[in-house]
Amino acid sequence: MTTFRDAPAETPAPPARGARALPGLLVAVAVAAVATGLGELVPVVGGPVFGIVLGAVAGAVVPGLRGERWAPGYAVAAKPVLQASIVVLGTGLSLTQVLRVGGESLPVMLGTLAVALGGAWLLGRWLGVRGDTQTLIGVGTGICGASAIAATTAVIKPRQAEVAYAIGTIFTFNIAAVLLFPPLGHLLGLDAHAFGLWAGTAINDTSSVVAASYAYGGDAGSHGLVVKLTRTLTLIPIVLVLAVLKARREAGRPGSGVPALPWRKIVPLFLLGFLAAASLNSLGVVPASWHPALSALGAFLITTALAGIGLSTRLADMRRAGPRPLLLGGLLWLAVAAASLGLQALTGAL
Repeated sequence: MTTFRDAPAETPAPPARGARALPGLLVAVAVAAVATGLGELVPVVGGPVFGIVLGAVAGAVVPGLRGERWAPGYAVAAKPVLQASIVVLGTGLSLTQVLRVGGESLPVMLGTLAVALGGAWLLGRWLGVRGDTQTLIGVGTGICGASAIAATTAVIKPRQAEVAYAIGTIFTFNIAAVLLFPPLGHLLGLDAHAFGLWAGTAINDTSSVVAASYAYGGDAGSHGLVVKLTRTLTLIPIVLVLAVLKARREAGRPGSGVPALPWRKIVPLFLLGFLAAASLNSLGVVPASWHPALSALGAFLITTALAGIGLSTRLADMRRAGPRPLLLGGLLWLAVAAASLGLQALTGAL
């Protein structure tokens, strides 16, 4: 008689990637919802900053929010959702704005960007703040705060603690700028356009630029916002350069040529999406009536992304970083603010 052995029990198939990510992603969305509400109550701070702070606090206070069950969702929030937010935020930019303000403000914008990036390299070496933390603080100060840090994070893939520390540093000096810039502007006798240019080039996050420049009065608010949005476009070449450098390091080919890697490794798709969104808006394809909803969606997505980063962050890692990154951010902020006024004086914008 033929006998049959018991068939081995089948190993249950692992859940699909989407199913694994769902629990952690829902937690990040919930944190983002609370952060968005707080951001509306305190617009000077903004939802994204509340997102990373609440995420970090929740992860530290609620032990159950750490572990393998939640990590895949946090990772989805920190990367794909982050990249989607950058594309959506591109719909708020118009390439024609560069033409309108470029002749007046482009020299100041490029000069302050050079001061921020060059200063990050020099001061970072002096203070011993190197690597990704140095890069994130430099682009955050030089371009557009948390949004620039988010875009750079999607390319260079730093540790979550480094992202959290960089955003915390930027946040500290955003608050200082909102409180100090308007009275300093009046003390210096700046007109509305000069103050808008100063705020748009020397304050990091867009929400803080809006808060400071609209508080100043006159046309400072609208002018500062246009300068800030134009300044955000410099994110494209900066992130492209960082993507090339990252690809070279991963390929182990430090030579002068572009690495023989797929173009998607060098030109991230989300960055092309960001440029395409801004171009469509410039052409009028994106209806003006959509802008408020798209702006709110982009802000919520980036808040969700930063909540995921915060939930993944271990505060002990930030404490080990010490005070030097904060000092780097403060020195860069002062240097950029002074350079903006100096370049305005040199170009006759004051």
